[in-house]
Amino acid sequence: MSQSRVAVVLGAGPGLGAAVARRFAREDFAVGLMARGKSDQIQQEIEDSGGKAVCISTDASNPDSVASAFAQLREQLGPPEVFVYNAGLFEVKGILELTPERFEQCWRVNCLGAFLGAQQVLPAMVERKQGTILLTGATASLKGSARFAGLAVGKFGLRALAQSLAREFGPQGIHIAHIINDGIIDTPRVRQMAPERDAHTMLSPEAIAETYWQLHRQDASAWTLELDLRPSVEKF
Repeated sequence: MSQSRVAVVLGAGPGLGAAVARRFAREDFAVGLMARGKSDQIQQEIEDSGGKAVCISTDASNPDSVASAFAQLREQLGPPEVFVYNAGLFEVKGILELTPERFEQCWRVNCLGAFLGAQQVLPAMVERKQGTILLTGATASLKGSARFAGLAVGKFGLRALAQSLAREFGPQGIHIAHIINDGIIDTPRVRQMAPERDAHTMLSPEAIAETYWQLHRQDASAWTLELDLRPSVEKF
């Protein structure tokens, strides 16, 4: 099957990142899987289903690593039509416990990496006058809770980046959307930590991925800049 469209997920972990990659692969997108860890299993799943995917080791917090990863992606698959930023890092620590180095690293992963990735994909999108950039937010995008500064500062910044990107590049045909996942996502790691938790109390990665796909498909006459997703039982 011929595949000319390319989607890339920076932060292609075994939960939401994998679900988004699989969802776009089902629509005949070749998918770039960027992560610090191995994404071989996700690649294998996509290829076993008849799709195409490549794994590229990437440190989202490092400008050189991000630039090198996107250079490899363009060489192997071509310029992406869709860029999903899904990387995240945080530590639950108070202000007096969080080291400056760790605070900066959290900001780099939660915010800077999206800026670096956007710089890599935008030139080709602007040239084609089309493209989609989807940024994964969280409850911390709107609320800086006690002991969550390491996450909230970066996620607040990511939300601001989405707004600035949309206002600059929306008129040029690029759809930018920020998705606030307000709740715990049902991932293998969460299942290990809380095996007794019921699935209906968590966000389904596949359901979120479907929303990401629908955002990409939106008509330009009615684009979404920001939306929030949460389980029906989540308090907010």
